[in-house]
Amino acid sequence: MNRDAHINKGLWLGLLGIVIFSITLPMTRLAVGTPDAPQMSGVFIALGRAVVAAGLSAVFLLATRAPFPRREDWWPLAITAGGVVFGFPLFTSIAMRHVEAVHASVIVGVLPLATAAVGALLHRQRPSAGFWLCAALGSALVVAFAMLRSGSGASGLSINMADLLLLAAMLCAAVGYGYGARLSQHMQAEHVICWALVLALPLTLPLAVASWPAGPIKASAWWGFAYVAVFSMWLGFFAWYRGLALGGTVRVSQVQLVQPFLSMLFAVPLLGERLDAVTVGFGLAVIATVFVGKKMPVHQAARAPMAGPGPLLNTREQ
Repeated sequence: MNRDAHINKGLWLGLLGIVIFSITLPMTRLAVGTPDAPQMSGVFIALGRAVVAAGLSAVFLLATRAPFPRREDWWPLAITAGGVVFGFPLFTSIAMRHVEAVHASVIVGVLPLATAAVGALLHRQRPSAGFWLCAALGSALVVAFAMLRSGSGASGLSINMADLLLLAAMLCAAVGYGYGARLSQHMQAEHVICWALVLALPLTLPLAVASWPAGPIKASAWWGFAYVAVFSMWLGFFAWYRGLALGGTVRVSQVQLVQPFLSMLFAVPLLGERLDAVTVGFGLAVIATVFVGKKMPVHQAARAPMAGPGPLLNTREQ
């Protein structure tokens, strides 16, 4: 498979992962409830979903006879787990009780730039000035939208605190994505998230048990929890890490720019939230930056080849 084919496949797999992830915030809001009608705690949702996904991961690793990670891979796996198993789920789950999914979704717009920056640092990639301009413009659009709608949907917790929690979650996700993509260059992409979840299980299991919901929980909240456990915490990463490995972290990360607006679209039927012309307008503008940014060159600095499967090593951007 030539370089362009690798990049295109990576972009499509990345988009599939983003579609799965885009339902995470609405489903988390469904599971955690509101200050007036609370359901599960944010701590239980974050850690409980990791426990469920770790159980599925253990079965998958055994069924596929996955090789044990190399000694030098355990530290990057721990960092990956810290970002996407602990940090992102915990911060978003706590924040989502206090903001609507539509508002929280726009904060996700800073994630592509953060992921691209982490990816460029880890993989010694040198995006062109035009690429960074598109990334910055897309991120500026979603931040401007967040500021325009600042305060809508806030309740109980200061909206500034909720936004800070969400921004912290974006930073954690960017680090986890970057290290996970790096591991995916010589490990099977599906195995990366599985080993990260299994590695975290000694912490997530007792904490999830300790935070088990005390009162009755609505069936809809359990459905929301099931989605974030199986799809957001597990299957979505199969497509996402494979896409990052094939298409390059810096380039494929820009697909995330459409995630806030996909999340908004899903929040309308799932939560009954409102989507208006201003939101659609910002969404179209962000998607335009993704299209233009995809055409911008991303160069790979020379480095010693990594051990691992040959096809994945041929995916470096030129």
